[in-house]
Amino acid sequence: MGQKDYISSFTVKATPLEVYDAITRVTEWWTGNTEGKSTAAGDVFTVTFGDIHRTTQRIAEAKPGKRVVWHVTKCYLNFVKNNAEWEGTDIVFEIEPAKAGTRMTMTHVGLAGLECMDGCSKGWDFYIGSSLRKFISTGKGQPDASKSKTSTQK
Repeated sequence: MGQKDYISSFTVKATPLEVYDAITRVTEWWTGNTEGKSTAAGDVFTVTFGDIHRTTQRIAEAKPGKRVVWHVTKCYLNFVKNNAEWEGTDIVFEIEPAKAGTRMTMTHVGLAGLECMDGCSKGWDFYIGSSLRKFISTGKGQPDASKSKTSTQK
């Protein structure tokens, strides 16, 4: 049986536009150590977690209230043999109205079969399933606390 891409989904009491807005504010739920912009198609941003993880994403698609696609253009992961294994993968956020509010489904396309699948899935479980969800629901996420650089986001 083959591995599937990483998928996380939840429903929150928020509008699709509120969910979209929260996703684009990565410093509020992923890491404060972020450079660049993450709000519109064509924007490029880099997130850094110390010397462990550094990735650069280009927003390939941005449809407010509906969908956001990040294409990973650069990657350095210090805990796997192929330090650039996220390069060329896509992180896709699908947003749709639901009875109880809005359903958000994030899929990291291309993560299947990579050496970091287990560890990266645990990280996404926290940042998507807990931090992003809390940020949307309460206005306060749980981003990585290390802020060695000044964010250039809004």
